[in-house]
Amino acid sequence: MTVAARPSRWIWAAAILVALIRPYMLINHFVVQTPPTRWLVDLEVYRNAGISNLIGRPVYAAVTAPPQLLPFTYPPIASIFAILLALIPFGLAGWLWTLAQFAVLAALVWWLFREPAQRCGRWWPLALAGIWTAVGCLQPVGDGIRFGQVDIFLMALVLFDLGERSGRIPRGVLIGLATSIKLTPGIFIVHLLVTRQWRAAATAAASAAGFTLAAFLLLPNASFAFWGGALQDPDRLGLNDGTSNQALRGILLRAHWDSSALWLVLVLIVMVVGLGIARRAHRRGWFWHEAAAVGIVGVLISPVSWIHHFVWVVVALAALLQVRKLLAAAIVWALFTMPLPWWGQWRLQQGLDFPASSSGNPGWQLLNDSYGLISVLLLGVLAWSLPAVRRRAARPDSPREAPSAVLP
Repeated sequence: MTVAARPSRWIWAAAILVALIRPYMLINHFVVQTPPTRWLVDLEVYRNAGISNLIGRPVYAAVTAPPQLLPFTYPPIASIFAILLALIPFGLAGWLWTLAQFAVLAALVWWLFREPAQRCGRWWPLALAGIWTAVGCLQPVGDGIRFGQVDIFLMALVLFDLGERSGRIPRGVLIGLATSIKLTPGIFIVHLLVTRQWRAAATAAASAAGFTLAAFLLLPNASFAFWGGALQDPDRLGLNDGTSNQALRGILLRAHWDSSALWLVLVLIVMVVGLGIARRAHRRGWFWHEAAAVGIVGVLISPVSWIHHFVWVVVALAALLQVRKLLAAAIVWALFTMPLPWWGQWRLQQGLDFPASSSGNPGWQLLNDSYGLISVLLLGVLAWSLPAVRRRAARPDSPREAPSAVLP
């Protein structure tokens, strides 16, 4: 790791001041000024599931209050964890959840970007604060804060598990936990198998199965309702063909190519290519390339991946900065900072019923699908930027081995 010159107190003070600006803007916009009917609507879904467990109401039959009327779509174990949210007022839960998102994101930025920032010498705290601000400008990050989403926490669990070296927690346990909460992290179990990390893969699978079995024992009716019905109903998640769904399946649906066979072929191709890139990165010890490739594969192949699910672009940016691909990182950051899919929809939409009312203009259609398409290209960028040489340290320091200070 690059040894940075010792920053002065003034540099640290300026870095802290810069680092506080973006969180203040996001909190003011999405927490303070947002009306109650649109306030942290996904967090309300989680909390509502916890309330269902407390009062004996069917978890998957209940919906949130009008006008949202949103059902709970996660596995039953997530509704058990959500009881903690149900025990406190929604307003307090919202503030605590938002602050926790920022705290975890700050820890991830410190871990992901500290080494590239230290190339700036004594000014590295300001550089890291600038990166933190840039990360806060990404659309997936902003949407996660806006809706009160769980993506940042799940990404942290997976990254910590992959990067852990102390052995205090068996590798795979946290990936299994994340998978039991929201099935998509299961792609990392596949990655562990592809890279022949047999013990970690078995531990992850056992962990996921254990948490799922615990939910069956505690909530048998909810478990049968989820695995026997709710899981097979993607319409519970919302409009699958809407702009927010930037997964491969969403792109196909907006193009009116509702073909399961075509979707499965594309899924297979993306998995082979993306997991192949991750496997090469794993062998060469480039951890951020490895994690970013698998994370991006996961959101692309999922039947539904909303924009906030693409938070894995943060790890991709860290991978590019790690190997000094500054221009590529700047382009990727700019593309995911602009609301490109929505610009495409505004140009396409001819009536209230989108995408049925789309003009069909191919240029605007590409823009409407841009985050998904850019993510496919991003896999190629990760492959292009992956150094041919093996890195000396197979993994970066885990958070437990990093300095205790975290950028605010």
